[in-house]
Amino acid sequence: MAKAHVSHTRTTDKTIRAIDRKREQERRKMFILARDNSETLATKIVQRLIDRKNIETTSVESIQKVFEKQLRKLVDLEDFDLQLKLAPVRTLVQDPNIVSLYLTQFIIEDLIEHGDIQDIFGEDLDIYRSLDSVLKVLRP
Repeated sequence: MAKAHVSHTRTTDKTIRAIDRKREQERRKMFILARDNSETLATKIVQRLIDRKNIETTSVESIQKVFEKQLRKLVDLEDFDLQLKLAPVRTLVQDPNIVSLYLTQFIIEDLIEHGDIQDIFGEDLDIYRSLDSVLKVLRP
């Protein structure tokens, strides 16, 4: 019997698809965990952002509700919408937590317009680090 020839590119493509599937599964698990623990995480996030003086607000409860809504919304986001939102901060850190990255961009782009936010301080990386210190529990 002749030996079957295995194409190098076919093997490489298979490996790449397997890695992509694994990343997608991990991301999905993170989004589900974020949704299921949104209330607790939102409280911790707002407290951390205030403690590290990244935000000033007139209503902590209002901002917590906003973060809760964002954490619940992640599971239902289309991949295109997620990638579009992450594009400006994609290269912020080497191995980013996608939830922290998404919320960083949300703060920079959308939360700044919220009526209960007085001001947002720090660079993008400072905000990301504050968020990631709370959200690192989501990573598998």
